[in-house]
Amino acid sequence: MTLRSPLTAEPHLREVAEDVYAYIQPDGGWCLNNAGLITSGGRPALIDTAATEARTKALRAAVAAVTPHAPGFVVNTHPHGDHTFGNRFFADRAVIVAHEDTRAEMDLAGLHLTGLWPEVCWGDVRVELPSLTYRGTLTLHLGDTRAELMHLGTAHTRNDTVVWLPRQRVLFTGDVMMSGATPFCLTGSVSGSLDVIGRLRSLEPETVVPGHGPVGGPELLDETAGYLTYVQRLAAEGTAAGLTPLEMAREAGPGPYAGLLDSERLVPNLHRAYAEARGAEPGQWLDIEELFAEMVAFHGGLPACAA
Repeated sequence: MTLRSPLTAEPHLREVAEDVYAYIQPDGGWCLNNAGLITSGGRPALIDTAATEARTKALRAAVAAVTPHAPGFVVNTHPHGDHTFGNRFFADRAVIVAHEDTRAEMDLAGLHLTGLWPEVCWGDVRVELPSLTYRGTLTLHLGDTRAELMHLGTAHTRNDTVVWLPRQRVLFTGDVMMSGATPFCLTGSVSGSLDVIGRLRSLEPETVVPGHGPVGGPELLDETAGYLTYVQRLAAEGTAAGLTPLEMAREAGPGPYAGLLDSERLVPNLHRAYAEARGAEPGQWLDIEELFAEMVAFHGGLPACAA
């Protein structure tokens, strides 16, 4: 299990391969997402942005410190605002790329995330929709680097994109994978996440850049799969005992995953696992507002967002 151990309290770029960087925002909790940068070829690609104006401008400054070229592409790995609200600060020069359903979900959600944490200084953010979308796969050719964008199934959301660099064996997972933070399947799937992890494992990545938390290796796939399998086991036990997901979460507590940030996500994850055990398809509609409210009740209040 990956524990909370950020290298520094400040966001920072880490070179993970030649011309390939991870931008890490400790500690990886709510709205403190990671991004990626590929600088080869003179037209850089940025993978995700950040939640607020200030954090996105810090990301932009970090990019400028390692390349004289502004990003020509911005890839959104999924629709959530912590990964997309900063799009507008790159849109004057970059083509914004995402799965077609990510674009649709961004359009539908708007700035909803800002209403959950109104005390956060979001700045002048707005929804800047992708102008280039794809369905199954899409390849960006960045100098001698191939960046393969793939939608492998329902996991964190119904429309996640992972970015695979086969020559460097670097994998950017978005929030399909988190490091030191609890996986989150509010609008996605527990079983679908396990299926996607199996497909990612077959790529044999050497470096894994998660959507939140420290960079790791293939062990992050195993740790995430272990947690999700644990959730499925709790769901089976809770169903057999006649407990609701919230009751089962209170009965189990954080258990062996107490070292992960944001353990309250267990409640919506259990709702997904319960529904799937009853035959629901991955990503099937559930009452998201109800699931979020139960998570807040379990936590004893709205989780803190440090964005």
